[in-house]
Amino acid sequence: MKKLLLLLLPFFSFSQGYTSYFTGNTTNITTAAEFGVCLMGGATENDNAMRWLLQKANGGDVVVLRSTGSNGYNTYFYSDLGVTVNSVETLVITSVAGATNPYVLDKVANAEMIWFAGGDQWNYVSYFKDNALEDVLNNHINVKNAPIGGTSAGMAILGGYYFSAQNGSVTSAQALNNPYNAAMTIGGFTGTAQSDFLNVPFLRDVITDTHYDSPDRKGRHVAFMARIIKDYSPTAYGIASNEYVAICYGADGRAYVYGDYPNYDEYAYFIQPNCQWMNVIENCQPGQPLTWNYSGSAVMTYKVPGTMNGTNYFDLGHWGDWNATHFGGSWENWSVNNGAFLAASGSGPNISCALSVGENEWNKTTIYPNPFSNYIYMNNSQYATVEIFDSLGKRVFVDKNFTSNKIDTSQFSSGLYFVKIQKEGKIITNKILKN
Repeated sequence: MKKLLLLLLPFFSFSQGYTSYFTGNTTNITTAAEFGVCLMGGATENDNAMRWLLQKANGGDVVVLRSTGSNGYNTYFYSDLGVTVNSVETLVITSVAGATNPYVLDKVANAEMIWFAGGDQWNYVSYFKDNALEDVLNNHINVKNAPIGGTSAGMAILGGYYFSAQNGSVTSAQALNNPYNAAMTIGGFTGTAQSDFLNVPFLRDVITDTHYDSPDRKGRHVAFMARIIKDYSPTAYGIASNEYVAICYGADGRAYVYGDYPNYDEYAYFIQPNCQWMNVIENCQPGQPLTWNYSGSAVMTYKVPGTMNGTNYFDLGHWGDWNATHFGGSWENWSVNNGAFLAASGSGPNISCALSVGENEWNKTTIYPNPFSNYIYMNNSQYATVEIFDSLGKRVFVDKNFTSNKIDTSQFSSGLYFVKIQKEGKIITNKILKN
């Protein structure tokens, strides 16, 4: 006979940096979990979205990770939603020692589902990153292909890039007036193929944001993306949700949006640079207001109403593809001019900015050397349109029928440049640096 305990008294281990709250069957079981990700906006959880995620655990064990609070999720996950799971254990972790405690690592390693509660994401980054718990979490996501999700701070840490809140929060006004504000602390890729923290499928180049409508965080989110493009990557995407909205996707990358629209204005936002402007930002400098404008169309956003059954969606596998089959939302153009954010109705991508899977030869296009001096070379770019822009967005080279593999750059000043190669409606962008 199985030993079933609906509620156990919490196990305190202050000296070891964690507290455990356990509900359910104390005998661990192993089930065939199914991949799934749920991103919640930070207020009350959407029950249907949580049922969707719990079902991915296939009756297994659920672990909730948090750095403050107690057992608020235990009964909710275990019995309130009507989805059978073997157990729910909340681990309140308050230090690196707690995160790397053998008991904690074992429980997380054996979980069929992991949920990050809200709180302070800097605690999660400080306690979970660059240690054994980070490894166990990435194994859960990418080896076990098991479900994971989070709300508020828990959603914030799931992107390949993330706002770490190391120096506290930041408002849209602060971020737009100075995108290098001391509170604009962004983690993520640092020149390697993997994020420096969590590696979640479909979120590689994404930075998330939550509580989007309270207060309005659209401006700071665009500032996050501008910083990423300027400092780290040729491109960046954003995913955001209003407080009561959930975004859930499985292995196909189709992100369904849950909420209570039309009773309430509950939306998710899928944000991408307008690739016609090569992801070049007019002004993103320390101590200066951000300008990322391009006639009001610098950023394209697909705004999706969240419904109770999650009928509307965005296809995360087709960012920037005008042929993508997104459903139920509407496009907006976002821009920033001298620190002022503006949103207006838009029409979405009018050319394909994304490469389709399987275009192997096109994917092999390379630009070298990088850094460069007097020449750059490109393979597999014949008969393409090639443009080079400086860091201020000024075009310094164009050839609409490129037949060589070599460009004379001896007249270029030292600094950062962006190469845009367009061929048959497809675009590749690269950052290059002149010594």
